[in-house]
Amino acid sequence: MERRWEPGGPLDVGLALAPHRRGSGDPTWRRTPDGAVWRTSRTPDGPGTLRVGLHGGAVLGRAWGPGAGWLLEMMPAWVGADDDLSGFAVRHEVLAEAARRHAGLRIGRTGRVMEALVPAVLEQKVVGREAWRAWRWLLHRHGEPAPGPAPEGMRVVPEPEVWRQVPSWHWHRAGAEAVRARTIATAASHAAKLEAAATTEELDRLLRALPGVGVWTSAEVRQRAFGDPDALSVGDFHLAKLVGYALTGEKTDDPGMLRLLEPYAGHRHRASVLVMLTGLRPPARGPRMPARDYRSF
Repeated sequence: MERRWEPGGPLDVGLALAPHRRGSGDPTWRRTPDGAVWRTSRTPDGPGTLRVGLHGGAVLGRAWGPGAGWLLEMMPAWVGADDDLSGFAVRHEVLAEAARRHAGLRIGRTGRVMEALVPAVLEQKVVGREAWRAWRWLLHRHGEPAPGPAPEGMRVVPEPEVWRQVPSWHWHRAGAEAVRARTIATAASHAAKLEAAATTEELDRLLRALPGVGVWTSAEVRQRAFGDPDALSVGDFHLAKLVGYALTGEKTDDPGMLRLLEPYAGHRHRASVLVMLTGLRPPARGPRMPARDYRSF
């Protein structure tokens, strides 16, 4: 199945879909040499594969599998068709420059909560490469092959019931300790309610009622599933330092970040994305957070 959609303005498809990529080897996300982005999803209609590319200024989507129709219907939202810039005004020149250089930036929404929640939980309090290794291992062991002519090795995330039944030794082999495993299994038990949330505020309330899910995890999920431009990742290991350094030349903490981004209320996540796109990083003066391989425990 195919769909052609006119974005009516600048659009960077790769940038819109980049937040859903969990490391360079993510089995649900690939970018091919022709510039197209491939994504798999467990839709309400079943598994599907979506290929998205720009052709003549229009977005061309091709989809395969039982979820193909749903994916093509949602394709514009995935690449930011519903992104609303109302009330957003850049207050810092460094962010204005990033906005000019990345005029095609759009915050998309997938409408799929568990697909954003599971990798977010895996990323709690660990370095990225450790979480991404666990994500790859679990998908190759418990996911299913991507429908259609997807690039080799692509997988579709399991159904919630499968997440509930992953045995403890598989979590261990993946490198995820018991706390994160229990959080994912508990969330999977409430998947239907989570997926049915009508607003980002309702989803935030439901997520934070789950043991093991806090402000950071909720924000990471709502950014992707709802395209929430204000869902700031408070508690992130790096973000406050990056925001402080980009806007003031000095690193700061979470309270400092919240003060700096107060003028962007309603769009604080958007502002933080622009901060990361500046490429500004504080000088490294200490050891990196070590990777902990739970498989050896």
